[in-house]
Amino acid sequence: MLGVETPTDRRYTKEHEWARVEGELITIGITDFAQDQLGDVVYVELPKLGAQVKRMVPFGVVESVKTASDLFSPVNGEVVGVNDDLGEHPELVNSSPYDAAWLIKVRPSDVAELDQLLTAEEYDSLTRQ
Repeated sequence: MLGVETPTDRRYTKEHEWARVEGELITIGITDFAQDQLGDVVYVELPKLGAQVKRMVPFGVVESVKTASDLFSPVNGEVVGVNDDLGEHPELVNSSPYDAAWLIKVRPSDVAELDQLLTAEEYDSLTRQ
């Protein structure tokens, strides 16, 4: 069992990203389950401001001592915020996956795309199988 409860204020992908609506923007990060599976994160590659992301298409990479893993966008849209702290402190992904280690903020093309994502309960069922 994981040590961090899955927040219910966001939606989740089967690829272990989370998406939280904040006004007109969506903040995206990776889940506690994902960071636990990765191990110690040593590098995070994120897109530049203004980049377009496409739903379920890789937009970046997170690298750990064990492996590298693509980051998938849960929505289509424009990157309007990037967490620059992760460049110097990629370990935040391990210590604070739902807060300090958010990855990007996106202005979505269609916020209704979030309705296709998993709820916290559905995500928990997926990761506890």
